[in-house]
Amino acid sequence: MRISVRNGRQVKRAARNMALGGMLLCHAGLASAEERDEFFWLGEINKASVIINSDEGLLDKEHTPGIAKALLEVIEAGNQPGGERPSAVIKFEPFWIEAGGIEVTLVHAGRSSQDMHATYRAAIQRDKLLELAEQLNRTSTTLIELAADHTGTIVPNYTNGVAAQPNSYAHYLLGHAAGLDRDAQRIREAYARIDRSAMGTTVLNGTSWPLNRQRMADYLGFAALVDNAYDASQISSMDQPVEVAQIATSIALHTGNFIEDLMTQYAQSRPWILLEEGGSNTYVSSSMPQKRNPGLLNSTRSDASQTITLAMGPVMQTHNITPGMSDPKDVEENSAIVDSAIGTLEGFDEVLNALVINADRALEELNSDWTASQEVADILMREHGLPFREGHHVASEIVTHARSEGIGPLDFPYAEAQRIYAETVADTDFPQEFPLSEEEFRAALDPAAIIRNRATSGGPQPAELERMIGEARDRLTTQSQWIKEKRDHIDTALAGLDEDFSALLSE
Repeated sequence: MRISVRNGRQVKRAARNMALGGMLLCHAGLASAEERDEFFWLGEINKASVIINSDEGLLDKEHTPGIAKALLEVIEAGNQPGGERPSAVIKFEPFWIEAGGIEVTLVHAGRSSQDMHATYRAAIQRDKLLELAEQLNRTSTTLIELAADHTGTIVPNYTNGVAAQPNSYAHYLLGHAAGLDRDAQRIREAYARIDRSAMGTTVLNGTSWPLNRQRMADYLGFAALVDNAYDASQISSMDQPVEVAQIATSIALHTGNFIEDLMTQYAQSRPWILLEEGGSNTYVSSSMPQKRNPGLLNSTRSDASQTITLAMGPVMQTHNITPGMSDPKDVEENSAIVDSAIGTLEGFDEVLNALVINADRALEELNSDWTASQEVADILMREHGLPFREGHHVASEIVTHARSEGIGPLDFPYAEAQRIYAETVADTDFPQEFPLSEEEFRAALDPAAIIRNRATSGGPQPAELERMIGEARDRLTTQSQWIKEKRDHIDTALAGLDEDFSALLSE
């Protein structure tokens, strides 16, 4: 029996790019053309500052319309094809002054490039985490649905690189899905720490201006404030890229573990699992006609390695520097880490869709070795009172004799099992006659029966697989809702900011 599931990365990337494009297109009106880069967020911060400071008496309403119109002019110019989109306050402000005169700097009351940059870095990282969460959900969905298709597929599992025990392939896949679920948890936890506004903290100890920090946070779609003004730009803004890099590293490690486990099959002459040949999955050797090299595995592993390499950057840059230095804060470099992790997950997803699993060959491999031998020791203890170590000794002696004679578990003579048992326990007080009937002995070595009879919570038996698959699907649904809620919150906040700014302009 051969089972194949396949899809192309190109389709998935196109879908992701469409979704991302929709997210980056404006929430409403005035922000309809921008990408959410540093320039975009400086514009949003400045719009909010004009509104709040005017409403709360920190900016003379007489100056407000002119300042707002000059700001709009700068934003619209930056949104034009080829328009300049400065990413630093000190480069943005001259354009604003040119458009509206020196009076526009009245808006800078109680502000600094430190808190403004810390705020837009958090906003951009926040968007990137949601993008990463979305791709993680897609890949996890593929993994879990593949598991649902393979609850009855029995395969060898390996420890220390050696065939160890039979398992349901679904159970194996759900184990990998559990690792990705922890990555999803890490994203949500990091998001809560990053989704905080630094605005109003200025450089490191606040300001004498009575700024309304909460209203600013609300306009920019932040859930909370960075409480300590020193922490805002000196500590937390250095922590954030390191934490995101740690998440990217975890995702890359989980991907690499799966890829390498699959890669070992390509060293076998008769693998039980491979990639479907052709396309971008495999490629032929230039000199050896029999070879089908697993190009997709190589490229995905390389993507994972590149992610880990990039993720080391913020750690090394933050190491042994004084608080607040700019070394680990580069937006483009930190976004590249997340983009690399997304690419790694896309490759992982394509691998999952390209797998060809030969269930008959997997069962043949199980039956060609003694991966079910532990069950003999378990039954001897569970049903006949023989201590596990003694039963383990019996099973081990059976395996040793079988391998020396080249006998597989399906062909092992029952009489030999009786003899080995009797010789092993001869000097003990345990029952001297092999307590398993021939039928029980054969059943103990049946990989499929072993899986069906497992009683462990979280094991591979059908009822537990059904439960775990259902709960995994529920977690993915919850994660999708969480992503949507966070995006909707940001978009609604920015739409409200645009509405209030438009009203101010009309005055």
